[in-house]
Amino acid sequence: MLNKSKLIPKTVFVFTALFINHSLLVAMKKPKEIRTEITITTTPGKAWAILTNFNDYPNWNPFIKSIKGTVEKGKKITVYIEQPGSKGMTFKPKVLALEVNKEFRWQGHLLFPGLFDGEHIFEISDNGNGSITFTQREQFKGILVPLFKKMLDNNTKKGFQLMNEKLKELAEK
Repeated sequence: MLNKSKLIPKTVFVFTALFINHSLLVAMKKPKEIRTEITITTTPGKAWAILTNFNDYPNWNPFIKSIKGTVEKGKKITVYIEQPGSKGMTFKPKVLALEVNKEFRWQGHLLFPGLFDGEHIFEISDNGNGSITFTQREQFKGILVPLFKKMLDNNTKKGFQLMNEKLKELAEK
């Protein structure tokens, strides 16, 4: 004979667990992307020189305060960021791409892969008219990403925009 008082809580637990599991799988597979672009009247070489002069970041970069280590494909670097309205954070991403005058890309993880992963991309596109388009974007994946959506859409995006504007100011001098 079925005991309904025990069956209902077990059924609710199973359905709740399945819903949470499904939600986590969706969050892990569908990346959240933040993307910013700015047109700068400069050459790709000048923008690249500023972007990759990591020793000068503390003097001009309002978002990424420092990048230390050997910046080459496959190496880990140490990055310190300060998002507007947030405390600073240090992490150690792996450089995925470094193509002169075109692209710098890294991927980092919070604690371990799958929890909160970010692939940060800087791209320089020559517009062929004396200007470039500088794109800064990041793709986030992991089970914690939905919990940080508001911070990413506000603080992180604002940090990207502030850095882009400062890069423009320096490159157009």
